[in-house]
Amino acid sequence: MSSFAQPLRQDSLWRAALRSRNFLIGAVITAVFVLAAVVSIVWTPYDFAAQNIPNKFKPPSAEHWFGTDHFGRDILSMIMRGAQTSITVALVAVSVGAAIGTPLGLWAAARRGTLLDETIMRLNDLVFAFPALLIAILITAVFGPSALNAIIAIGIFNVPVFARLARAGALTLWQREFIMAARVAGKGPARISAEHILPNIFNTLLVQITIQFALGILAEAALAYVGLGAQPPIPAGARCSRTARP
Repeated sequence: MSSFAQPLRQDSLWRAALRSRNFLIGAVITAVFVLAAVVSIVWTPYDFAAQNIPNKFKPPSAEHWFGTDHFGRDILSMIMRGAQTSITVALVAVSVGAAIGTPLGLWAAARRGTLLDETIMRLNDLVFAFPALLIAILITAVFGPSALNAIIAIGIFNVPVFARLARAGALTLWQREFIMAARVAGKGPARISAEHILPNIFNTLLVQITIQFALGILAEAALAYVGLGAQPPIPAGARCSRTARP
């Protein structure tokens, strides 16, 4: 009976999702966004950086579906390329945050109650107190604005998120019987964290990754809007919308 419970619950969940109009609308928008980014790797209607001043501020037409901006650049091509930039920056930044934050959280949980645990968590609190935009301003003040620096800023902001989550999940598992059995078998904290703790909190981390990915796209858009993200001629979604009309 119990062996069929989980598949049935998953099946009912998907059926409920497919009956939801909001879910379908969101899925379509996401698919179009991702498809535009993938296609822009090999093709765009026009060169996104090509300027044609006589054709500036053209309205939408069969030639330019979304019109042109103040430099005569095709807005659709810029949006497609900007989608690629946004997804790449968010994906890499969240991956960096998860790759650094998760081991820190597992390490802190394995040394719970010690000076190392307190030091790691207080440093995470310190980083968490600064928003990604402020971190980006500090980084760009030294190294200059770029997509790489936006990745670093968003990645740093994501480190404490995953460190806190990994530590909280690991602490609940360290008292379980199978962890005690692993310790009796002679396994060290690092091996237990890698072989037993991480697989059991992976689903929770995966959910958080999807949430932070969406927030990463928003953060990249905010940084691009104030000129701290990818620099011209590489377009970003927020900058495309800002320069489309005077």
